[in-house]
Amino acid sequence: MKSFTKTLFFVLITLSTFSVFAQNNHKKLINKIDVYLEASETNGFSGVVLVAKKGEVMLSKGYGWADRKNKIPNSPATVFNIGSVTKQFTASAILKLVEQGKIKTSDKISSYFTQTPMDKSDITIHQLLTHTSGISNRTGGFRYHEASKDQFLKEFFESELHSKPGTTYQYANANYIMLTVILESVSGQTYNAFLKEHLFKPAQMKSTGYKSIDFSTERLAHGYYYNRDDEEWKDWGTTQQHLPYNNNHWYSIGKGDIHSTIEDLYKWHVALENNIILTYNSRESQETPYIAENEKMTSYYGYGWAVSKSKRDTKIVAHNGSNGLYFSDFVRYVDDDVVVIYITNAFLGSESEYVAREIGKMMFDTSYNATPIPRNIYELIHEFMKINPATNAEKLPDFLMKELKYEFNDHAILNRLGYSRLKKEDQPGWALALFKLNVKLFPKDGNLWDSLGEAYLKYNQKEDAIKSYTKAVELGSKESKKTLYKLLNEDE
Repeated sequence: MKSFTKTLFFVLITLSTFSVFAQNNHKKLINKIDVYLEASETNGFSGVVLVAKKGEVMLSKGYGWADRKNKIPNSPATVFNIGSVTKQFTASAILKLVEQGKIKTSDKISSYFTQTPMDKSDITIHQLLTHTSGISNRTGGFRYHEASKDQFLKEFFESELHSKPGTTYQYANANYIMLTVILESVSGQTYNAFLKEHLFKPAQMKSTGYKSIDFSTERLAHGYYYNRDDEEWKDWGTTQQHLPYNNNHWYSIGKGDIHSTIEDLYKWHVALENNIILTYNSRESQETPYIAENEKMTSYYGYGWAVSKSKRDTKIVAHNGSNGLYFSDFVRYVDDDVVVIYITNAFLGSESEYVAREIGKMMFDTSYNATPIPRNIYELIHEFMKINPATNAEKLPDFLMKELKYEFNDHAILNRLGYSRLKKEDQPGWALALFKLNVKLFPKDGNLWDSLGEAYLKYNQKEDAIKSYTKAVELGSKESKKTLYKLLNEDE
């Protein structure tokens, strides 16, 4: 009996020690993620992050401002535009109609629209869902311009196909707008009403919707962007201020611009995992890797989700989205029962796209340390220009290396800033210095030599302009030929 008691005591002590060890590791991991995000916040990051594992929310926190002017901070309850993360809701709504027996994914769109032309008559709902309909990504207009449903349909049917239906993957928002037209036609409900009844309400998502919102507008996150011409951050406002107030929203609906919180998106994840919204078979079909998204075949498109494998050969089901200001990423590590949800309302640069994936790396590799998101590169360059004369231009790459933590390698950035300054500087200064630095950094880009030639011309430095245009022509710039010919022959 004593032996059994000792053994039981040893087991309890071991389990207790293991539990404390696990809790300490848990705290260390969350602290590590939080330190990464707070360091990014110092550089201008603004947004929200939720991390959950095996049904436990490990981190749910806001960073930066939802509204800078009124000093309203971001929080887990802040409502953001989630961009193309919207597509999973549209796809789920279509699958709900399939479950109701009202449509089939094999249905051809010609069975819903008598005006369907021959080249599009065989497009199926499955092809719309998987971006294999052949529709071009240029079909449709700017998301916040007004367009009626009939206008969109006219453009869709009259558009030139990118490829034969069913043969090629081509991500195109028009596919999901068309799915929304079908959804409203078959259900007899508006997009927002159908989603609210069949998706949001069952998932207990009370802060999610397209245009109809039932909460204080103070909870809406403003979008912020750095204006490189004015050299300052601008408040774009909220998406609600830009969407058409009437029903002529058919460049936006279905493919993007749903509003939600990280709390609601997590509820959606839980509802999917527990088959509350869709049956197990429907969810399996939604998360099936139907078509490769790239030539390397590292990611496949399902129904409103992208499906891939981790380095550990585990399944990842994810989708991101953006309208150019907001960026969101919803990453579900299905086999590991881990989910990372991330949204920002101030896009700092390409690094803003990888936050969820960086957090994922930290979740599965305790030795990995994510580099904080650097400040916006245009803002950094303007800061350098304010404290340095143009004669110090060649020191700029070292400054950027120190701030960005990687070698500056974008041909376009200095070119854009050069043209912005060219409008403002009547005498040679930073504009000319930026163009000269750019050709030094990227000497084989003919377009950059053409830009330098243009700057020399503005400042009446004809001989240097001729040299620059000559170099541009040598590197294959066709546009430079006309200017060079004119310069060489204008005195004849």
